[in-house]
Amino acid sequence: MNAKEYLSQAIWLDKIIQNKLEQKEKLKSIAQKATTDFSQEKVSGSKIDKSAMESATVKIVDLQHEINSDIDRLIDLKTEILQTIALVGDTSHQLILEMRYINGKGWEEVAYNMGFDVRTIFRIHGKAIKEIEKIKSCQ
Repeated sequence: MNAKEYLSQAIWLDKIIQNKLEQKEKLKSIAQKATTDFSQEKVSGSKIDKSAMESATVKIVDLQHEINSDIDRLIDLKTEILQTIALVGDTSHQLILEMRYINGKGWEEVAYNMGFDVRTIFRIHGKAIKEIEKIKSCQ
């Protein structure tokens, strides 16, 4: 795995977590839409289709466990990546790497925050990536 792939792991895992959170919200919405089955209506009231609600609830709980596991992995991964970035000698290189790979900022936002144009950020980023590759090869 090269330096960019190593650093990008956190971005991708964060996107996976966000996607699962969206899936969870959709499942919650489906669970809330459980309707009454009038064919099973009793004299004292109506019976909600519990199997649909139970199924959705089980899926929500399982998905939440996956999300929690992914969040734990993300925290560990970001901690490891931050420790690696801290070994980079130049603080501007560290800042660019942290903004991009830990905070998930786009290149334009990184450039704006650093007070450079995007091309300059790409050039500095390239140097920072070379430093990460040296660090990773020594570990």
